[in-house]
Amino acid sequence: DLNSFVTRTNTCGELRSAHVGQEVTLYGWIQYQRQGLFLVLRDFQGLTQILIPQDEAHSHVKTLLSNAPVESVVRVTGIVSARPPGQENPRMPTGDIEVKAETAEILNSCKKLPFEIKDFMKKSEALRMQYRYLDLRSVQLQYNLRLRSQIVMRMREYLCNLHGFVDVETPTLFKRTPGGAKEFLVPSREAGKFYSLPQSPQQFKQLLMVGGLDRYFQVARCYRDEGSRPDRQPEFTQIDIEMSFVDQAGIRRLIEGLLQYSWPEERGCITTPFPSMTYEEALADYGTDKPDTRFGMKIVDISDFLRRSDIQFVQNALRCPHGTVKAICIPQGVRYLKNKDLESLKESAKSQFNQEIMEIICRPDGSLKSLLTKFLGEKQQSELIQVLNMQVDDVVLLAAGEHKQVCSALGSLRLESADLLEAAGLVLRDPTTFHFLWVVDFPLFLPKEENPTELESAHHPFTAPHPSDTSLLYSDPTKVRSQHYDLVLNGSEVGGGSIRIHSAEQQRFVLEKVLKEDSELLSHLLEALEFGAPPHGGIALGLDRLISLIVDAPSIRDVIAFPKSFRGRDLMGNAPGYVTPEELEAYHIQVSWPPAEKEAKQN
Repeated sequence: DLNSFVTRTNTCGELRSAHVGQEVTLYGWIQYQRQGLFLVLRDFQGLTQILIPQDEAHSHVKTLLSNAPVESVVRVTGIVSARPPGQENPRMPTGDIEVKAETAEILNSCKKLPFEIKDFMKKSEALRMQYRYLDLRSVQLQYNLRLRSQIVMRMREYLCNLHGFVDVETPTLFKRTPGGAKEFLVPSREAGKFYSLPQSPQQFKQLLMVGGLDRYFQVARCYRDEGSRPDRQPEFTQIDIEMSFVDQAGIRRLIEGLLQYSWPEERGCITTPFPSMTYEEALADYGTDKPDTRFGMKIVDISDFLRRSDIQFVQNALRCPHGTVKAICIPQGVRYLKNKDLESLKESAKSQFNQEIMEIICRPDGSLKSLLTKFLGEKQQSELIQVLNMQVDDVVLLAAGEHKQVCSALGSLRLESADLLEAAGLVLRDPTTFHFLWVVDFPLFLPKEENPTELESAHHPFTAPHPSDTSLLYSDPTKVRSQHYDLVLNGSEVGGGSIRIHSAEQQRFVLEKVLKEDSELLSHLLEALEFGAPPHGGIALGLDRLISLIVDAPSIRDVIAFPKSFRGRDLMGNAPGYVTPEELEAYHIQVSWPPAEKEAKQN
């Protein structure tokens, strides 16, 4: 009941012909007012047209409503009437009626707005962030936040009511975790001692399993001190889950059921089980560990075909360790892409991946146009067309080199090409379809970018090795697969989890011998694992990213009530902000200003 506990009789979105003749009291914001004749009143549920009285007896009501600025908050009491024939508005759910105002009150007048609230008014994101409380009045943001609330409620029902999960709040103030993303530090009143805001409740949920809770769940706030991107925020929300005595298949069934149960009806049905592929398959076919499977253009390996050719750069690549030759075929590339687009794609591969790209074009007569053709006879060209499944006007981008570099470069070009094709009018990725995918069998460790001779966790240091690879952990950790699984939706990672290490001895070995981390930072967890820790595993779904994909929002900032800006700032409250030296004194902190900033503050 949307009218319980409040003084209105109805919302602005619920009145219909059946209400004609009733006296109603509405509250809302003035969206539009026309020449003192009528106005449109808006609340969270919709719009109602209010007829402003023109007779002398109600002159004060007319004066009040005619002079009230747009976006002022008003109370209107009046009689529901049918609109005159021909004046109905089929685009409004309340378009068959109007309310003839009898009394009215301006509850709060609105000053001049920095932008119009109407959705079609374009405004800069910085301005929207600065006046977020006004931006929240838009129909789209209202819809996004209400849908988010409904989905979370359905998730709670599924986990707690149907499957016995326990909703547990874990601490926000904790200690630094080795490895992973940078953490926010919070000073304490003990000199030199700091809390850290957790990147996730990872350690706590594992400790809850040691504590025998069996099934844990939380809508968890998480923090990472890293730059914002369209799908990243310094503070974000995840659906955090952990279970005892579970395997990978059990976690996947749980999440498929959870999403199916909570999925909004207006977005159609989702089919389970979700398909899966290994990390190596994803890299080889799509050049990424989060493939967008809504469209083709898969990477094709043509190493064997070109192995017998006399092309020097091909032979040089194939002689190298893990050398390969691969290609992607851009459908109708000649028709939809300009020369500058192809040059841009090649430059992108060169600058991001240090990878040279060669193009092959299929002419209208079926012949090939490429620097390669002088090294290939007619029969070989014909075979190449078949291998790549080329059609007239297709463009092929070919790369030769080390396997991972070539795949990553072509995977990036695949997505960039799709952007260019869609910008030119060819629809490849339908935003109303949802392609879920499990990616499994990730490597347990990866070489560090800054020092490839050292290893870091591909997921996090608590992930268990694949049962078949456990012995390799002690002899050749670079070859160990993990029990880590990612959930991908339309090319975005929306969830990640793993089966955890529940042996203290194995966890200590991973931290100290493989990752070269100080295990003392995790002494509490290592000790807990020695007290009869059950086998356990879990997953976290990125709630912000999931909702943004469901509503087709360009950024997760469009599904968060009060997000941070692209640079991680709160433009509305102007945070982070400066504090005085006196306030810092209690925390034993002094600020060392860069010379330019020090001079600016003094001036």
